[in-house]
Amino acid sequence: MHKLLIFIAFTGILLTACNKEERFTTSGSSKLEFSTDTLRFDTVFTELGSATRFFKVYNRHKESIKISRIALSGNSQSKFNLNVDGIPGDVHEDVVVYPEDSIYVFCEVTINPDDPLSLSPFFVYDSIIFETNGNTQAVTLEAFGQNANYIPSRWHKDSIVQYGCNGGEVIWDDPKPYVIYGIVAFDDCTLTLPPGCRVHVHGGLSRTEIDMQTVIYNSGRLYFGANGKLNVQGSLDNPVIIQGDRLEPEYQDEPGQWTGIIFAAGSKGNHIQYAEIKNSLFGIYVDSTAELSMQNVKVYNTSGPGLFALHSNVTADNCLFYNNGSYCVQIGYGGTYRFNYCTLANFGTPAPALGFGNGICDDPLCSTPPRIFPLDIKLVNSIVYGSKRDEIAISDFTGGQNPFSLTYSFEHCIVRVDDLLNPNVGFPDFFDFCDPCINATPQDALFVNSPEDDYHLDTLSIAEGQAIPIPTILTDLEGVTRDTEKPDIGCYEYKPE
Repeated sequence: MHKLLIFIAFTGILLTACNKEERFTTSGSSKLEFSTDTLRFDTVFTELGSATRFFKVYNRHKESIKISRIALSGNSQSKFNLNVDGIPGDVHEDVVVYPEDSIYVFCEVTINPDDPLSLSPFFVYDSIIFETNGNTQAVTLEAFGQNANYIPSRWHKDSIVQYGCNGGEVIWDDPKPYVIYGIVAFDDCTLTLPPGCRVHVHGGLSRTEIDMQTVIYNSGRLYFGANGKLNVQGSLDNPVIIQGDRLEPEYQDEPGQWTGIIFAAGSKGNHIQYAEIKNSLFGIYVDSTAELSMQNVKVYNTSGPGLFALHSNVTADNCLFYNNGSYCVQIGYGGTYRFNYCTLANFGTPAPALGFGNGICDDPLCSTPPRIFPLDIKLVNSIVYGSKRDEIAISDFTGGQNPFSLTYSFEHCIVRVDDLLNPNVGFPDFFDFCDPCINATPQDALFVNSPEDDYHLDTLSIAEGQAIPIPTILTDLEGVTRDTEKPDIGCYEYKPE
């Protein structure tokens, strides 16, 4: 009898365990947990090869859970293959995970870094989709593809790294591209980018812990401190390109892929020539008392301003700003600025092409007195035009009480203004300081095709022959020789077919 009771009790335990495993939770709140949210392959491939990584999928619930589908998201260029608990295949259905148990998911990536960038970009992405009880969860896959110089290394996505050279110079002259991973700061170093250099910045949201709190910020920045300097030496035939690292066709015109280039307060002697800066949150930020000269530079496809300068010193010749999500050029808190033969083309954005002022507020409502610093800005032979009635915004934080704190002039320029001339709220004497200027309208011929971002001059463009010669600038953005007596306004000289 005693043995029978023991047998019955043991059998009951087995039945309870079996029933527990056979019961499935169907609640939408019953989700999976993963040992990681991103599976990274830290191998930089230098030849055709493969690597395998794995992660675990946990069922933390008291009942079994059935994963109706596990599959790669379907990236047409995916280099990944799956294996779920020992069973190969890129799609798995009705996978059971028992109560408080787990399964392994193995992932293999195969890459040939010598393939063209269209087949082997710098970073190869995909994701594994898990569909359970009406929920969709995902684990991101990241691998390194194209053979490149990863700066500072491939493990610094969520870190800020100071790149030092003891006051010397570092030259990125390797024919392979350079890929910035995280935030790289040059504080005692001159970074020189020779002709043809390609810099790709890996952006996105990153997080760090500061004083026991999680801080989320935009990663992917080139930062130059007070003792740091950037020297971009692109040429007409081999410009320097600085952009994001996503090179798929759908990302070619996508803004906001990385943060931008920052010149911190006091950074001196920065120079950029023959370069393209694109697909960032902002193009270039020049902070207090920093200096920057730009020649033959394009800044485009940005979420915010192409150039944002605060209380600084900037000179720009033969530069083109377009497809900027707000201002093409935004200037605040004074400083000294010179723009010669530049084109600021602003279409379909809420902000004007050019905004400048002599002050700054320390709070959004400007409830405390603003800080004011004199502004001196001059544009010569330049175009400031777009789809708004007013493509120029001026802010005088003195309320017109100190004319010496806001000095601006436009010479031989094409602009578009309307409400700016309102005597009650604007600057009715604007054209006293914009002389000679053309106040263009949508009916005027100007660009070849602005909807297609072609800002060469139209055959009948009102910019032709209206500029004044500048002895130090003899060619345009594309190396076309400018007319010695009557050059054209803007970054492009008209070139007959």
